[in-house]
Amino acid sequence: MASSLLPVVALILVSGIGVQLLAGRIKVPSVVFYLVVGLLLGPEFLGLVTIETFGNGLSTVVGLSVAIIVFDGAFALQFDRIREASTASLRLVTVGAVVTFLGTAGAVRVLEGSTWEIALVVGALLVATGPTVITPILEVVRVREHVAAALETEGIINDVTAAIAAVVIFETMLLDDVGISGTMIAFLERAGVGVAAGLFATGLIYFLLKHELTPEGGPQTARFLTFSAAIGSFALAEAVAAEAGIAAAATAGIALGNLELPHRETIEEFARDATLIVLAFVFVSLAALIDIDAILQLGVGGILLVAVVMLVLRPVVVWIATFGIRQFNRSERLFLAAMGPRGIIPASVATLFAIELATAGNQVGSQILLGTVFVVIVATDAIEAGLARQIGDALGVTPMRTIIVGGGRVGLALATRLEQRGEFVVLIEEDEKPKRAAREAGITVYEGDGTESETLRGAGIDEARIVVAATDDDNVNLLVCQTARTKFDVEDVYARVNDPQNMAAFEALSVTAVDGPMSTAFAIDNEIERPELANWMYDASDGHDIQEITMTAEEFVGESVRDLNDRIPGGCLIAEIGQNEEAHVPDPDEVLEYGDHLTFLGDAAAVEEAVKRFHPRE
Repeated sequence: MASSLLPVVALILVSGIGVQLLAGRIKVPSVVFYLVVGLLLGPEFLGLVTIETFGNGLSTVVGLSVAIIVFDGAFALQFDRIREASTASLRLVTVGAVVTFLGTAGAVRVLEGSTWEIALVVGALLVATGPTVITPILEVVRVREHVAAALETEGIINDVTAAIAAVVIFETMLLDDVGISGTMIAFLERAGVGVAAGLFATGLIYFLLKHELTPEGGPQTARFLTFSAAIGSFALAEAVAAEAGIAAAATAGIALGNLELPHRETIEEFARDATLIVLAFVFVSLAALIDIDAILQLGVGGILLVAVVMLVLRPVVVWIATFGIRQFNRSERLFLAAMGPRGIIPASVATLFAIELATAGNQVGSQILLGTVFVVIVATDAIEAGLARQIGDALGVTPMRTIIVGGGRVGLALATRLEQRGEFVVLIEEDEKPKRAAREAGITVYEGDGTESETLRGAGIDEARIVVAATDDDNVNLLVCQTARTKFDVEDVYARVNDPQNMAAFEALSVTAVDGPMSTAFAIDNEIERPELANWMYDASDGHDIQEITMTAEEFVGESVRDLNDRIPGGCLIAEIGQNEEAHVPDPDEVLEYGDHLTFLGDAAAVEEAVKRFHPRE
């Protein structure tokens, strides 16, 4: 048995890791390739992986793998990230989950003619999106922090509730038939066991990390102790109640992730690497078990169900979750509505349920359960995950970033001003105090050394439009500028220069250098000689703004400023056309050309609307 299993396990791991590298290379979420490889290895094609391959150990292997994946996602879900979209996240995991559950169950009952028990089990399973499918998408489509926070929180919490709810409904309604009240009690019991086990593991591991028995172990001890929280909490909870282990792993991840831990960075790296390995293994293994015949037997009902889940229920849930929240723009709402892929939890639990139903003689229920869950997984992963980058690009939810290195007073003040103007700012900082201040101000913070290429890459410099070096150390600023210019080919690089004697070094790199003492003198001079203009320029909170954009609205090409007067929002005007020495106040008869640089001045809302009209998203 061991000799025959080893080549299969090795093949799954190598294939999974290989396609993961390929996915990162071509910017497509890895989950799509997992499905393809799994189907090829499964009984429908090569037949190398079947339900008998792992014998009775399948549920254990999948359970431990899911525990690691959920723990890693939960560990990264710190409270300051959750707060980025707290209202939307809360609605997604409460009202949204209930709407998805009942809506899916009703659709399965009507479209496929199943019993209510089977329909409710399927409805519960398909609530789960989960980090196994959301994380690969967010690695490819970089969105604003509040959008990512909403998707990640929904995935982790709904993974837990879906797993517990499905097991409870299956056991109490299909096997024991104890009714709705008994089902609710069983759900709360399992959730309680999971939370208790997770908190117990958190307390124990935190104590050991703070009172490390082997100090010379350092980072390695921290990695293994934290990792053991995922495995230990899962095993402890599972020993008490089935499927409570997922809740335990999630609880331990969130709790430990929000504590001050030694060697945090190395813990995160280790957890991320472990997750990539088990994710590749478990997704390929379960994809190999997809029953094509069960899917085909659903016929038109299966297609209609997919349409209801993707085109009706998901948009309704997102509308409920984001209603009245100005933080989410129209494009971001549409992106959230398009991102509801299902992953490991429904696939693994549905497989085990189907086996149990078939063993009990309920072959029809087994086929409906398995086929329905897998048709939604395949459709949502192939369409939503597979086209995630194209959907994000079409909707314009991947904003060009402005990266600021240095979270001191200058960096934070600049980041705040840019955020108020609608820019997507990522602040790179190592020290705890400025990091905390920036996050409290609502700024996205990436922890690390801004002079290192890996840190810059992790902060998203590949998608950056502007890089600003704003530390109080000119040597650091110069190295940041040099790296951004020469290694990442960023066109617009700006630097704070603390010592005027260093200006020449920055100018040699074609960096726009701002002399600190001179800029301070210029600001004071403006306050003395031009106080009202200075107020317009410096006080971003006063409801007015100045924005310079490139004119890309083809409908306005060839029109004069006078002709466009009624197309410019009331409350703002075109103050200038052109750049540098060519900049001038426009004449009413001046004709606009594509690519002209326009400077709008006026009320903030009017300027924002003018920017949208004259520089629409491409």
